[in-house]
Amino acid sequence: MQTLRNAVGAQRVAHAYLFAGPRGTGKTTTARLLAKAVNCLDADLAARPCNDCEHCLSVNQGRFLDLIEIDAASNTSVEDVRELRDKINFSPNQGRYKVYIIDEVHMLSTAAFNALLKTLEEPPPHAIFILATTEIHKIPATVLSRCQRHEFRRIPVKEIVACLKDMASEESLHVEEAALTLVARQSTGSLRDAISLLDQLASTGQVITLDVAQTVLGTAASQVILDIVDAILTGDAAGGLEHLHRALDAGSDPRQFARQVVDYLRALLLVRMNNAGQVDATAEMRAQMARHGQMLALPDILNMIRIFNQAANDARSAWQPSLPLELAIAEALGLGPSGAASPAPKVDAAPPKTRTPKRLSPAQEIPPLEAPEAGSTETQVEAGEEDNPLTLKLVSDNWRQVMSRVRSQNNAAEALLRTGRPLGVKGNTLYFGISSDVLKSKMEKPENLDLIQQVLKQVLQMDIEVRCLVASGKNSTLPPDIDSDGMVASALRDLGGEIVDVQ
Repeated sequence: MQTLRNAVGAQRVAHAYLFAGPRGTGKTTTARLLAKAVNCLDADLAARPCNDCEHCLSVNQGRFLDLIEIDAASNTSVEDVRELRDKINFSPNQGRYKVYIIDEVHMLSTAAFNALLKTLEEPPPHAIFILATTEIHKIPATVLSRCQRHEFRRIPVKEIVACLKDMASEESLHVEEAALTLVARQSTGSLRDAISLLDQLASTGQVITLDVAQTVLGTAASQVILDIVDAILTGDAAGGLEHLHRALDAGSDPRQFARQVVDYLRALLLVRMNNAGQVDATAEMRAQMARHGQMLALPDILNMIRIFNQAANDARSAWQPSLPLELAIAEALGLGPSGAASPAPKVDAAPPKTRTPKRLSPAQEIPPLEAPEAGSTETQVEAGEEDNPLTLKLVSDNWRQVMSRVRSQNNAAEALLRTGRPLGVKGNTLYFGISSDVLKSKMEKPENLDLIQQVLKQVLQMDIEVRCLVASGKNSTLPPDIDSDGMVASALRDLGGEIVDVQ
């Protein structure tokens, strides 16, 4: 905006502008302001537009003949552009410049763009073109190169709230600040959408509280989102679905609900990546995010964002509106399809072990380490090695300390450790499972392995060799030096993956 002010003040206005950005961020409004400024009659160039002269008032009232607005969505043909070219050579009727605002210019056909290109190359001195678009990637490079480009960005929540407060005050509306914040978040950076939502709330004739706003806009209370995330973390499928249906029965829109879950998970991702300053949340919500962040690894959060974002997209066309969300909760719990089928468990002579639902990650991913319960399969040692001082339980009990020490010396190495988990031990060798060949190759760089082995020696007071394995659902063959009935194989079966590579 300051760039345009300077251009007007210095009388160095370009003949072609391109305003690009998301909907509702002020592109057309700014174009009209520029049209007023270049035709304003105020003697002080820095004061233009003055909003008091005859030309400014004519623009405000929609009767300024030299401001022509064209909707490219309904005037896409080459004939429409040719007609514009024929008229553009006539001198302005009132002002100094004829200003053509072409909205949604990306809708023009290729032939229409080619016809427009000639005019942009050699415009009459009295003509200014302002092209507005939400999809700049559809504009031909030949047109882009002849325009002065200005990017419009989404408006921050705080600025939208401040603007809505002023509007509510002018209209004598009684609105809680929490309701304004909800409206600002639902508008996703579009001030026009925020104003429309506020107008919708004002039509209720009530004092606009947070509860009223949630009811009218079809959004769910934040606590419901937290309850569903808690249910997923604890493997409580029935509880998660109960919270979901309670919110939908109370009037929440399924698609909007999925977006709210994604919005919370996005905030959780930012917190998890030490970027909490970008999160707009209350102190109570930040405390919940900190708690959930300790229970979820980055791959888990990314998985959940993908799952619920897909649910938000599917809810548009689903015959049963709640079905995409129900599938999303099931998949997040590990009960539904997750991109790769889990292998069938082997039948053993021993009684089957009770298993809790798998949490979050698809079969090809290995969740981060959590200390295994005493007596579980993963705490057993390999046959014939009862006297070996190195056990998986010993590693598990000290793993957080290992991670902390690695992080203090190399953040990249600690991030790699979070993408996998220890699978088992054999002798003085620790087998570490990781989800892909790319990550495995990075983990096996000498500087990373040496650091991890050094930290393990500091923490456990023994020399330990670390060997990396790739776990995937493509092959069930175990390496020849690992017992098929041993602890490593059992751990892999519990994880739902198999070893496909050992080095």
